[in-house]
Amino acid sequence: MARFVVSYVVLSFFYIFQLSNAASTTYNVMRFGAKPDGKTDATQPFLKAWSAACRSATPSTIYVPRGRYLLKAIVFRGPCKSKITFQIGGTLVAPTDYRALGNSGYWILFIKINRVSVIGGTLDARGAGFWACRKYRQNCPVGASSLTFNWANNILISGLTSINSQSIHLVINGCKNVVVRNVKAIAPAQSPNTDGIHVQISTGVTITGSTLQTGDDCISIGPGTRTMVMSNIKCGPGHGVSIGSLGKEFNEDGVENIMLTNSVFSGSDNGVRIKSWAKPSNGFVRKVVFQNLIMKDVKNPIIIDQNYCPGNTGCPRQTSGIKISQVTYKNIQGTSATAEAVTFDCSPSHPCRGIRLQDIRLTYNNKAATSSCKNIGGTSTGVLMPESCV
Repeated sequence: MARFVVSYVVLSFFYIFQLSNAASTTYNVMRFGAKPDGKTDATQPFLKAWSAACRSATPSTIYVPRGRYLLKAIVFRGPCKSKITFQIGGTLVAPTDYRALGNSGYWILFIKINRVSVIGGTLDARGAGFWACRKYRQNCPVGASSLTFNWANNILISGLTSINSQSIHLVINGCKNVVVRNVKAIAPAQSPNTDGIHVQISTGVTITGSTLQTGDDCISIGPGTRTMVMSNIKCGPGHGVSIGSLGKEFNEDGVENIMLTNSVFSGSDNGVRIKSWAKPSNGFVRKVVFQNLIMKDVKNPIIIDQNYCPGNTGCPRQTSGIKISQVTYKNIQGTSATAEAVTFDCSPSHPCRGIRLQDIRLTYNNKAATSSCKNIGGTSTGVLMPESCV
């Protein structure tokens, strides 16, 4: 497992080295008519700059100087002829009226591209109006993810800050070899579905050195995610790092070779969570490592929930078909905000197998916390607080 993961990390950084080579041509969006006043629509100037860079036979940079640039829903489409670096010195802002982004589900979309870097800058999606619409159950659009990569390979996202996304801050979908480093995603704790980073149907994703303070999962890992490494993550508020929810559909790609290390959770609803719907499915989760983690006042530091059913709707009284195996929890310590710090609620029809606990130290109100197990098999070694039920 470790060798397999490390090989992909090395491969990813090889691509990043390739991406970071000096570009020979720079396209300043202001030369295409963009104004940094936050009021003038800069969508077409950005698209013109992209078109020029995409046609370039040599590596190029699209430069966004300091200032605020108003962008409506925008698609940067490939394939392109050479490497492109999006160097953002300013802030990209969404329209004040959240309805302007429509029902497409995206604000800024990169699609069918290779060898693209997005460096620096801030995305301000001005999501408060949309959250209010959701809160009062008005006739709301679906909500837009701030930055989406669809079917993209060899991508670097570095030093970017995303604030107040309507929905998910960063979506990685159908991609290979993506590095996300030193990224911030920030939204109020009560903002709905503002996940920091969502990954699905992707291989070779590395997320490092990022601060994720949102109203939903800091990182959510969906079906078809394979060989993903996360390290030095600061999570909270939010719902923690979640594999799932899985198993909503019967035919679903599995999740495997996932590693999270050297990270801190502060005041989050969950720490590390695996969740699946209580429905038949042929999906799976296997070869997962959660290691060297600190929990600070986290409600559910370690949890597997195979009875996920938000709002108790769409969940016929069945059991989860997701098969969970070979999951390691090693050197996890800190404080739980609830008495039960470790919860394993696995499927009765497909019990969890090969669950390994090693050196767990979690307390509640300066006392030993408790643990709960259903339908699980595995091993426990080292110091175990709470006492293991595996």
